[in-house]
Amino acid sequence: MKVYFFNFIFLLFFLVSCKNPVQNNIQVISFDELYNTIDLTSDDTYVINFWATWCSPCIKELPHFEYVNNKYDSDKVKVILVSLDLPYHFNSKLVPFVKLNNIQSKVVQLADNDSYSWMSKVSKEWNGGIPATLIINSTSQKFYPNPFEKDELIYEIEDVISKTFLNGLGSR
Repeated sequence: MKVYFFNFIFLLFFLVSCKNPVQNNIQVISFDELYNTIDLTSDDTYVINFWATWCSPCIKELPHFEYVNNKYDSDKVKVILVSLDLPYHFNSKLVPFVKLNNIQSKVVQLADNDSYSWMSKVSKEWNGGIPATLIINSTSQKFYPNPFEKDELIYEIEDVISKTFLNGLGSR
């Protein structure tokens, strides 16, 4: 009887902890927490895309970010997909979308509903429209308030990386 009880408890614990592995990988964070994950003292280039599951241009360009996530050394180019979905859509829309589309890039949901309090920190040019992308590293920051085609996205990332490399050569 004891063995069955402990097996039942173990199984219950396992099922609860593994209920939805995708959900466990999507963090709900504030803008300040997002900002603090960006280490501009490293050689990393961050590709931060602001999107939502209800935005068709956003959905159209997501495969390009997945391509970038797979193409570049994850130690040097870090893709972060920042969902601006409403908080109550986390379980009903965001988690199923990420799972269905097998998104491998880092996905976070921004918990700060007052976008006007943090939008200008991303770019003074940003009026709040999505998709929007910030490509940033220690020597360069570029903001794009528009959707990307795959070749355009790769070109812009390469441009930021090459400027970083050239700046590094100049400091030697």
